[in-house]
Amino acid sequence: MYIGVAGNMGSGKTTLTQMLSDYYGWTPRYEVVDTNPYLEDYYKDINRWSFNMEVFFLKERFRDLLAVGEMKDTVIQDRSIFEGVYVFAANNRQMGNLSDRDFECYMELFESMMMVAKYPDLMIYLRASVPHLVENIQKRGRSYEQSIPLDYLENLNRLYEEFIFKKYKGHLLVLDVDNLDFQHTKEDFSSIVNRIDAELFGLFKP
Repeated sequence: MYIGVAGNMGSGKTTLTQMLSDYYGWTPRYEVVDTNPYLEDYYKDINRWSFNMEVFFLKERFRDLLAVGEMKDTVIQDRSIFEGVYVFAANNRQMGNLSDRDFECYMELFESMMMVAKYPDLMIYLRASVPHLVENIQKRGRSYEQSIPLDYLENLNRLYEEFIFKKYKGHLLVLDVDNLDFQHTKEDFSSIVNRIDAELFGLFKP
């Protein structure tokens, strides 16, 4: 089984992925962030480094996709190839950070990869407001994230909504996380587990 966890930066994807992998015994796969050789340069000069960064992420997510397809146990993945394309790359295109030539090249790569792509058995979308995202980003303190413009986060949130509710065709669970503290509150985490059980196994009413 293949589980995806989707959501904007600061929504709690990595934390929830780890907690669910521990709870269910699933194998976690995490997005490569801190080891991305373009990321710090990207936040300093988004226009110059967008294509490099997006291609690096696409390569890594496709490699993960191939690995997931070969695994026998249940895998839970922090951010899928789909949102990387339809949210983050699309955002850079709309903001003028990717030229027509670069975006067409990127999409041709992605479309070739889709010949072997598989939708997750369940996509868990962590839906969060921009103030909630900003608060979490400030708490985790990554230096290269502290100067992210608000309009960048707002655009990502808008594209997430379009992707999840208009483009995504797989099995979906939406969690509004603004008023949840699943990392520190047992009841909040339990409520998420119950909803996942309902979607995957029909054990509880969500």
